[in-house]
Amino acid sequence: MRRGRARTAALPLLLLLPLLLLVGCTPAPQPEDPLRLMVPTPAGGGYDVTARTVAIALEDAGLAEEVEVFNLTGSAGTTGLSRLVHESGNTRLIMQMGLGLVGSALADRAPHPIADATPLARLLEEPEAVVVPHDSPYRTFDQLAKAWRERSGLRAGVGSHPGGPDHQALMLIAETLGVSPADTPFSRYDGGGKLLAALLSHKIDFALTGSAEYRHAIAAGQLRVLAVTGPQRVAGINAPTLREHGHDLEVVNWRGLMAPPGISQRERAELIALLDRLHTTPQWRRALRDNGWTDAYLSGDAFSRFLTAENKRVAALLHRLGLTGPTTR
Repeated sequence: MRRGRARTAALPLLLLLPLLLLVGCTPAPQPEDPLRLMVPTPAGGGYDVTARTVAIALEDAGLAEEVEVFNLTGSAGTTGLSRLVHESGNTRLIMQMGLGLVGSALADRAPHPIADATPLARLLEEPEAVVVPHDSPYRTFDQLAKAWRERSGLRAGVGSHPGGPDHQALMLIAETLGVSPADTPFSRYDGGGKLLAALLSHKIDFALTGSAEYRHAIAAGQLRVLAVTGPQRVAGINAPTLREHGHDLEVVNWRGLMAPPGISQRERAELIALLDRLHTTPQWRRALRDNGWTDAYLSGDAFSRFLTAENKRVAALLHRLGLTGPTTR
């Protein structure tokens, strides 16, 4: 009997032996695997803060047991985009993205365009802000604009790559003021901390940045906001819009989420339904308020159409600025 039981116990091991030989293979994602949220930019930036806020809200609202956020940086976000595309069919991976990634994919001529991934939802909008250090001689946007037009050696700073939201806003404002973008020198800084340090040390005269990026520095009196670029004033920031200054221009940054290609319509619908539920939770409403973000939720096919239109708009702008060729994918 003992020998019989031993042979019976050994049988499953023999059946498992072929599977053990496949240890090096990557198993297909299972429904019980944690949802992974990839951030294609460095820690601490707008994408990173948004992704970690999404993860916490999903968990706190009981919509996901675990959400793993990780950063995969490189080439202004397009390394992460390539990784997403190569994860075709993976239903447990999504990626934080937005206007900045649309611009970098075009400006850097990324091997995989935005259209190769699966759009899920736009989450939020955030206008840009024109900021100066607290001791700047420019007290109003009109004073800054006058010096800008006179080409008095002003140097701007941006926290995004060429083609990103800060850079787009800077170039569009220059055009609106009648200044050639080529005559607008600027310095680019990786991360909000370096841009803030450059402002406070007067390495640059002003900066374009997300309106929520430096709320604490603004509240502490380190920075002054001369104007915001959205359609209306930003709560908690005492600054007019560009339109209030008589300039017919609005520039709004946005952020959203995408999935890999190769997922089924049902799988995409399930991910979108998860985000739809997140959007209605008090946890997400609180996150929007606490971060100074504007609710701009748009999901499914509506987001797909918006993304197609944004890709065309940004491609035309970057071509006008000489950052891309006449045709883009």
